[in-house]
Amino acid sequence: MSDGFPPTDLPVEEVIDDLRAALAGRRRAVLVAPPGAGKTTLVPLRLLDEPWVAGRRIVMLEPRRLAARAAARRMAELLGEEVGDTVGYQTRDERRIGPRTRIEVLTEGILTRRLQTDPSLEGTALVVFDEVHERNVPTDLGLAFLLDALAALGSDTAVLAMSATLDSVGFADLLGEGTTPAPVVHSAGRQHPVDIRFAPRAKGDRLEDAVAATVVRALREDEGDVLVFLPGIGEISRAATRLAADLPGDVDVHRLAGALPLAEQDDALRGSRPGRRRVVLSTDIAESSLTVAGIRIVVDAGLARVPRLDPRTGLTELVTVTSSRASADQRSGRAGRTSPGVAWRMWSRIEDATRLAHLPAEIGQVDLCQVALEIAAWGTESDQLRFLDPPPARALALARETLAMLRLLDDAGRPTVLGLAVLGLPLHPRLGTMVAVHRDGGARGWVACVVAALLEERDPFRGRPDSLPVDLALRVKAVLGLAGHDAHDRGAGRRILDIARDIARRAGVATVDVGPDSVDEACGRVLLSAYPDRLARRRSSPGQFVMRGGGEVRFDTKDPLAREEFIVAADVDARRGTSSLRRGAGLDLDAVADVLGDDVTVEDHLSWNRERDDLVRRVVRRVGAITLDERLLPAEPGPATVAELVSRIRATSFSVLGGDGANHLRRRVAFLRRHLGDEWPDWSTSALLADLDDWLVPHLVGARGRADLDRLDLPMLLLARLGWDASVRLDDMAPPRWTPPKGRPVDIDYSDPDAPSIAVRVQHLFGTRAHPTVLGGRVPLRVHLLSPADRPIQITADLPGFWSGSWAEVRREMAGRYPKHDWPVDPGA
Repeated sequence: MSDGFPPTDLPVEEVIDDLRAALAGRRRAVLVAPPGAGKTTLVPLRLLDEPWVAGRRIVMLEPRRLAARAAARRMAELLGEEVGDTVGYQTRDERRIGPRTRIEVLTEGILTRRLQTDPSLEGTALVVFDEVHERNVPTDLGLAFLLDALAALGSDTAVLAMSATLDSVGFADLLGEGTTPAPVVHSAGRQHPVDIRFAPRAKGDRLEDAVAATVVRALREDEGDVLVFLPGIGEISRAATRLAADLPGDVDVHRLAGALPLAEQDDALRGSRPGRRRVVLSTDIAESSLTVAGIRIVVDAGLARVPRLDPRTGLTELVTVTSSRASADQRSGRAGRTSPGVAWRMWSRIEDATRLAHLPAEIGQVDLCQVALEIAAWGTESDQLRFLDPPPARALALARETLAMLRLLDDAGRPTVLGLAVLGLPLHPRLGTMVAVHRDGGARGWVACVVAALLEERDPFRGRPDSLPVDLALRVKAVLGLAGHDAHDRGAGRRILDIARDIARRAGVATVDVGPDSVDEACGRVLLSAYPDRLARRRSSPGQFVMRGGGEVRFDTKDPLAREEFIVAADVDARRGTSSLRRGAGLDLDAVADVLGDDVTVEDHLSWNRERDDLVRRVVRRVGAITLDERLLPAEPGPATVAELVSRIRATSFSVLGGDGANHLRRRVAFLRRHLGDEWPDWSTSALLADLDDWLVPHLVGARGRADLDRLDLPMLLLARLGWDASVRLDDMAPPRWTPPKGRPVDIDYSDPDAPSIAVRVQHLFGTRAHPTVLGGRVPLRVHLLSPADRPIQITADLPGFWSGSWAEVRREMAGRYPKHDWPVDPGA
C-alpha cells in the first residue's frame, strides 16, 4: 500500500533503500535530511510494507499539533485516502484514528501517556521521532522511556530519529547498543541558492513596524510569496494589523500558528491564487515541520519563543529569546525550496556571527516537576534512563521536593493517588493539583480551572504591572463576566475562558454558575492548593507580607489586598531586589488551616506569662515562618503543669510563694544549725531546692497556676518537715519575737546567725535590767534603740552597761527633742 503511489521527486527518495537496510538490520537509525527533503511525509509511507513491520503500526511523533495534522493529511493525500484510513493523527485536542489506521502521527506527549499505560506498545513496529533537533522535553522523555522499555522487554520495535539539523553523533550513540552507534543515513536534499540580506531593526522600533517595513521592501524588490518568522501569535496579530495598512491590494496576509482555527491554518499553507501574492506570518512551526507552498522570500525577525522556568510563578512559561544560527539557516532555507530565493534577516551581520549555534536543550532550562512526576510513575531511576542531556540533578531534586510538598509523591518517591490523577491532566503539577483537589468541589472546581488558565496564559489585565491590581479574584470575575474592569482585555479573557473550559472537560469538572462572592471565597483557597509554599501573612504595615519560607513580598499599600491578613503570592517579581507581588489572592485563617492540613504545626506549651504573672498555656499554630494564630489559655492540672510551677519556684528561689514568713523561719533554723550543729536541718535555698520533689511537689498535685501557689502555706510545710518536738524547741531556743516590758512584741532578725537583732523604742525597755538573749541566754541580741519617732539612737549588746554609761547623754538629747515624754535617770529601775 505504501508503494501504491509513484515515486516522487522528493530528495529523501534517494536514501530510502539505505534507511530500509539500516532498520531491517539494527532496528535503530538516524536520518538527517534538510527541510523540504520529504522525510516527514515520505519515510513512514515507504517503510509501511517492510517485512519486519509485518502489518503492525508505525507511530510518528511531531513536536506540534499543526505539524501532526499537516503531516497526516499530506500522507493521506499521497495515498488518495481520507485522514483516519491508513494514516491518522492524534493531538491533545483531536483524534482522527480509525480501525484500519497503520500510521499514527502523534504529538509528543501522547507517546508518553501511551508508554505509561502500555510500555510494550503492543502492535507497534516502528516509532519515528521527527524534528528531534528541537530537543523538546517531551521528545527527550518519551525517547528515554521508550529505550528503557525496549531494553527491559526485549522488544523488536524499531526506533528512528529524524531531523533537519542534528547532532547525529550524539543521537547515534544514544540509539546504539553498547559501544556500537546506530547507523546514520544522510539525505543531501536539493537546496537552491538563497541570497542572505541584513536589515537590522533600529533601536526603539516596534517589532511590527520594522517587520512591515521589511516586508514592503521585500515585495518591492523581489518576486514570490513572503514567509515571515515571528515568535508568537501576539506578534503575528500585531504585524498583520500593521501590514493591512501598508500592502498593495493584490497581496493577501495570512496567519499561521498552532493556536489558530484549522481552516485558517489550512488557508495559510496553500499557494497564492493566480495574479496575487501573499505574506504568511508564522511562528517557528514553519521552520522545518511544515511546507508552505510558493515561498521565495523569508523575513526572519530573529526571535524565538521557548519554554523557561519563570521564578515569579514557579511554572515553565514561554519567553522570547534570540534565535540560534541553526534556526536562522533553516528559516532562510525555506526561500530556496523550489527556486533561488532571498532571506531578510532583521539583525546585523556582526550580530549574526555572535548568535548561539544552537539553543540549549529544554530539559536544562525548564521546571522539571512534570519530568520528575513522569519518571516517578515510570519507576526507573532517572540516572538509569538514557538521555542525550540528563536532567540537571539539582533541578530534578528541587522538583521532587515540590511534588512531595504538593502530596504528589509519597515518602518513598512514588506517585500518590493524587499524583497519578494530576499526571493525567495537561497542566503543570502545581496547577494540576489545584484542579484535581477541587474537581468535586462545585464552584471551587470551576474557579480552579479558571485560575489555572489565568496562570498559564498572559495576564488579561493590560497595563504597567505596578499599576494593576494584584487580586486574581478580580481577573476571574472579569473572565467569567461577573464584573468589569478597565484593564481587562476581553479578547484575552475569551481565550482564557476557552482554555478553562478545556481544562474542566479533561478534569471532569462541571462548569457551574458562580457568583462574585463564591469567587472571592474560592480563589485564595484553590490557589493555596497549588502554592502552599507561597502563603504570606501581613506584617504590621499594609502591603508588607512575610512568606512561609521567611522571605518578604510587598505591593502597593492602596491595593485592596494590602490589608488582608493572609494572601497566596502566585506571581512574585524578585528582579528588583525586593520581591513584588504581581498576582495573588486573599484568604482567611479557616481556609489556610483547612487547605494546608498536616502542614500546620501546633505548638502547645506552658510558660510563665510576665504580664499576667501567672502560668498560662500558649497554643500557637504555625506554617513555616508564619504564625497563624496564638491563644493564651489557663493551664490544665497535670504533670506538665506541676513541672512548670516547680520551675518557676526554682527560678524565683521561693519568692513566688510569698516567702517572707518562710524566710524568717528558715533563718531561725539556720541560727540554731550555726550554733548547735547538724542536729538542725540545712534549710538553705540550694538544699531545699535539691529535694523539692520530696517535700513540696506532692502539695502541687491538681494545681493550675499562681492562685494555687498563693494558697500554699510554706512555713507550715517547713514546720511539718521539722516535726512537733523540734518545732517546740525552735520556739524556745530561737523565738520569732521578743516581748519588751512595754509595747508590742518585736520580731527577732536572724539574718546574721552570729548576731540576731531586734529594733525597739528605748522607752519600751524602761524597767529592763537584763540584756535580751536567745538560745537559752547564750546569745545576746543586738538591740537597735529607737527614738519615739523610730529613728536610730544607738546599737548595744549590753543594755545594763548602756543604762549606766552613755544613757545620761542620750537622755539629755531625748529630753530636748521630746520634752513631753518621761526620761528617767535610771531606766532599769
